[in-house]
Amino acid sequence: MKRLSLTILCSAALIFTSCKNENKNADERDLDTIESQDSTDATTEEPKELTINIEPRSNSNISGEAVFTEEDGEVTLTATVSGLTEGQHAIHIHEKADCSAEDGTSAGGHWNPTMEDHGKWGEGEYHRGDIGNFAVDADGNGSITFTTDEWCIGCEDPKKDIVGKSIMIHEGVDDFTSQPAGNAGARVGCGEITM
Repeated sequence: MKRLSLTILCSAALIFTSCKNENKNADERDLDTIESQDSTDATTEEPKELTINIEPRSNSNISGEAVFTEEDGEVTLTATVSGLTEGQHAIHIHEKADCSAEDGTSAGGHWNPTMEDHGKWGEGEYHRGDIGNFAVDADGNGSITFTTDEWCIGCEDPKKDIVGKSIMIHEGVDDFTSQPAGNAGARVGCGEITM
């Protein structure tokens, strides 16, 4: 009888230990899953998007929209406009989110937080606001798409953050040479970049 009781007792202890280890392993797997999800959430940011209306300035008939989207460390600008003359037109980011002046001068100069000379983006010196030129068709419609990792939307880096600036459409072409702004002519469209 003692032998049978001892056998039952050993069997029960073995089963109890086995169940305890299974529960421990299940708890560790659950903890690993939670930690894995937390690290994935920390590295994956939701895309940010701002849509800005472009309004006429300097007695122009321009209208349009600029959409800024930030994803995976890059900002993409997609701007579509109408009401312009056929040909090339300059587009820039200016230093203030203020389009109140009829001629757009309230937006200040080109956004230039790195204190560079005006130029063509990616070639030598250029302002962070020097986007370039885009084509407008015979019906007065034009668009541009531009992507960079030198901008951000609402981040804490004043040399990258486009919030608090304005998007500006010019009457003429940016020559990428004339200082300080490329001799692009009147400011005919302006949109304040705000959250």
